[in-house]
Amino acid sequence: MDEADEENTPTTRLLTLLNVSALKRKRPLDSDSPVPEISRQKLNKRKAVGFAANLESGPSKVVDSGDVEDGSKNENQDTEEDLGANAGGEANDATVALESYESHFGPEPNILTESSRNVADKRQWKSARVQISKFSAITSMLPTDSNSLDAKLSKKSAILERLRTPFEVRQAKQPDEQIQVQNDLLSILSSHLDLYHTALSLDHHRSTREAVTLHALDHVTKKRRRVLKNNERLAHAKSASQAPPADVLDQGFTRPAILILIPFRSSALAWVNALTTHTPSPTYQVENHSRFAAEYGLPPGAVDKLAEAEPGTHPRDHIETFKGNVDDNFRLGVKLTRKSVKLFAEFYGCDIILASPLGLRMSIEKEKNADFLSSIEILIVDQMDALAMQNWDHVQFVLSNMNKLPKESHDADFSRIKPWYLDGHSAYLRQSILLSAFKTPEMRSLYNQSLKNVAGKVRIDKSWPAIQVPASIDQLFVSFDCVSLKEEPEKRFNYFTTQLLPKILKSAVRSSNTVIFVPSSLDFIRVHNYFRKQTSVSFAVLSEYSTNQDISRARQAFFTSKKSFLLISERFHFYRRYKIRGIRNIIFYGPPDHPQFFSEFLSYPFLDDGVEGDDVCCRVLWCKYDRFRLERIVGTKGIRAFLEGGSAV
Repeated sequence: MDEADEENTPTTRLLTLLNVSALKRKRPLDSDSPVPEISRQKLNKRKAVGFAANLESGPSKVVDSGDVEDGSKNENQDTEEDLGANAGGEANDATVALESYESHFGPEPNILTESSRNVADKRQWKSARVQISKFSAITSMLPTDSNSLDAKLSKKSAILERLRTPFEVRQAKQPDEQIQVQNDLLSILSSHLDLYHTALSLDHHRSTREAVTLHALDHVTKKRRRVLKNNERLAHAKSASQAPPADVLDQGFTRPAILILIPFRSSALAWVNALTTHTPSPTYQVENHSRFAAEYGLPPGAVDKLAEAEPGTHPRDHIETFKGNVDDNFRLGVKLTRKSVKLFAEFYGCDIILASPLGLRMSIEKEKNADFLSSIEILIVDQMDALAMQNWDHVQFVLSNMNKLPKESHDADFSRIKPWYLDGHSAYLRQSILLSAFKTPEMRSLYNQSLKNVAGKVRIDKSWPAIQVPASIDQLFVSFDCVSLKEEPEKRFNYFTTQLLPKILKSAVRSSNTVIFVPSSLDFIRVHNYFRKQTSVSFAVLSEYSTNQDISRARQAFFTSKKSFLLISERFHFYRRYKIRGIRNIIFYGPPDHPQFFSEFLSYPFLDDGVEGDDVCCRVLWCKYDRFRLERIVGTKGIRAFLEGGSAV
C-alpha cells in the first residue's frame, strides 16, 4: 500500500479525526472542560425522568419563534433545556425500559460479537415462519445461536411509561384491530429487530406511523437522557474535585440518530403530525410551525383537487398518495427538547432527519459530505412503493452513505463515543424499518443484502387474493424462458418483438385500439424507440414526462382511432391515473407492480358503450423473475401452480 492509499484508509482517517479534535478543543476532563456546570439548585428543580413532565394528551402548543438557531453544539454540551433526565433515582418502569435500550445500543452490547458480525456478513440466518396475532405470515431471520422470535419480542414495558400512558389513552378510542396491530408492531420494534413490512394497507398506515413514531421518540428520549445524566455526573465530579467517571460512553460521532426517508412533503407533514401527537400539551411547544405549514402544505389559496373531489372520482390509494404538497425535493431537521419540538434545526444539531432520497442526495453531493448520517441508529423508510416509482437509485445512494466513519470531527467528544462507533460497527446495530404496500425484487434485495442488524430481522408478508376479471375476456399469460436475471430485459424485448407483437400485427382486430403497458422505465424507452422505427405502425405515447397538452392529444388520437397503439408507462399511470377510453386490446409488457393497475386497465374498455367481454383481449408477458408481481395478480395460493403450469390461464 502506497502513502496515498494509506492516508485514505478508515483507520487512518479516524486517527486523523482524533488528533484534529484534540488540537481544536480541550478534553472534557481538563480543568477548562466544556462540560456544563449545573448547580444543585437547578438539579433540584429538574422534572421527573421522561419525555415530558405532563401526561395529559392533546395537541402541542404552537410557537413561532423564527428559525431555530444553529444547533451544532456537541451532545455533551446540552443543558436542562433538552430532553429531561432526573438527577435522582429512576423509577422501576424507567429502569426496565432503559435496560432494553442499553442491551442493544449501550457501550458494550452483548449481541455484537465477531461471530454475530460474520453471520450478518455471510447472511447465515436461522429462518422460521411464525404467526403473531394479526400478522399471519411472518418470516424471522435470526442468528443461529439466538433465542426464538417469541422469546426476543419485547413487551410494552420497553416503552417509557411517560410516553406509553398517553398513547394507550389515545389507543382506547381506536378499533380493536388497529390496537392489536400497533401493539404487535411495538413488540417487534422494541426488540430492536429490523422490520420489513410488505403488506401495509391504507387502513393501517396512519396507526402504523403513530406506532413507529412512538418507538422513535422513545429511542431519542432514552439516548438523550443517558447523555444528560452523564453530563451531570461529570459536572458533579468536577465541582467536587473528584476523578471523572469512566463509564460515560454514550454518544456517536454526530447527534442525528433517526433518519426517516419519505417520498413527498405531504408525507413529511403526516410524520411530523404523528410525532407531535405524542408530545403532551400544554407544556410542549412546536417551534417554526407556521413556516413548516407554509413550506410543506399547499400554498395559500390553493385547492387540493384530489381531496375535494367527489367520492369515487379517483381511486382511494391515489388520493392518499398524492393529496397535499407532492414536491419530492426536501430535507428537514427536527430537534427534540424537554419542552419543544424544534423544526428546521441544523442537521448536526438535530435528533431526527426527515427527507426525500432526492433531497438528501442533492445535499450530500453539494456538500460532498454525509457525516450527518454517520451515527444513525434507526432508519425508517416509508411508502417504499412510491419511492420505487421515483428513482430507486436515490434510495440506494443514501443507504450507501450511512454509518460511515466521518470525514470531519464536528466537535465530537471522542472520549464519550461508544466503542462500536469507533470500530466502524454501527451498521451491525442500526435498526431498519421498511414500510411498503407490496414487495419488489429491489426492496427484497435491500432487505436481504444490506441490513446487517445482529439482533435479527423479520418480514411481514401478505396472502394476496387472485384478481377477479370477467370470464369472457380473452386473457392469456404468455411466458418466455430466461435463465439469468441479467439477461431478462434482452430476452423479454426479443420475445415481444419477434413473437408476441408480430402475431398482434397480423390481426386487423388486434392491431388497433391496443394499449401496451410497460412497467419498467428502461423497458419503456426501449419499446418506444422500437416503435419509432416502425414506420407502418401508428402510435401515441403517455409517459411520466408527457405534458398536459401531450396527454390530451394522445388520448384523443387513440380514442378516435387515429393512432392504433398507445404506449403507457407504469409511472405515468401511477402519477396521473387517467381513465383511458377506446381500449379493446391490452398488452402488458410485464405484470404491473401495482396490482390494482391490472384490474383498472381491464375495466377501461367497458367505459365505452356497447362493449362486451368477448370484445376485449388481454396478453401478459412474463417470466419466472416476475414472481412477486404475478402473485399479486393470480393470488398467493395459485402462484406456485401457475409458475409450474405453463403460459395459459
